[in-house]
Amino acid sequence: MLLAVINGNHKKGDMKVYGLLGKTLSHSFSQRYFSEKFQNEHITNCVYQNFELKDLEKEIPRLKNEPALSGLNVTIPYKTDIIPFLDNLTDDCRQMNACNCIKIIGGKWTGYNTDVIGFERSFAPRLKSFHRKALILGTGGASKAVRFVLGKMGIQFLEVTRNKKDHPSAINYDDITKEIFNEYNIIVNTTPLGMYPNLDAYPNLPYQFVTDQHYFFDLVYNPAKTLFLAKGEANGASIENGEKMLVIQADESWAIWNS
Repeated sequence: MLLAVINGNHKKGDMKVYGLLGKTLSHSFSQRYFSEKFQNEHITNCVYQNFELKDLEKEIPRLKNEPALSGLNVTIPYKTDIIPFLDNLTDDCRQMNACNCIKIIGGKWTGYNTDVIGFERSFAPRLKSFHRKALILGTGGASKAVRFVLGKMGIQFLEVTRNKKDHPSAINYDDITKEIFNEYNIIVNTTPLGMYPNLDAYPNLPYQFVTDQHYFFDLVYNPAKTLFLAKGEANGASIENGEKMLVIQADESWAIWNS
């Protein structure tokens, strides 16, 4: 049903199935990344596929009955919604209330968050001494790992949202003045704005105030340069997309699944 038909010389029971759990996954590189990994490293008893789910309440129980399923990555919009379906959580995952990696042993699902290590390792190299405060665009599951890492690094931050009613500690995009934009010169986009196929979308920011003191980081990796990054770069900002973060967190997921 939910698992793809497994072809080849191996018996179905010998195969380990991994995959990406999300809602709309046409933008994702994860399946290609792991499929190429399995081919390049001659791993013949594993497959990786996408699981596009529309109703977790109905579809997660069916997934839990698949004996070949050995691990999952989780992407937007389910990084927080998946929590009630897990049997165990790591401390970091529980603290953030966000999960993007699930290890499955004996039918038990344990939640991890590899976004933390992925973001920290890909974000840190471009930091300068004057990068001390950040604006985090978005308040979803991905933003929780960013908040966790920035707090760990001693970087102050403000969250920016389009719905301040649900997030009273955040500010609206319209609240971003020139003074705020200059003071909070790290801008991290955790929203899907600009992600394929919506290439013309971008966060509503006062880009005219961008300088070479700014650092724009976009968790989006498809396309490689979103309009958000392009607008920052055009005015001298340092930029980084989410591709390195993807690779790091994917490798960390693989290590967790096989530990």
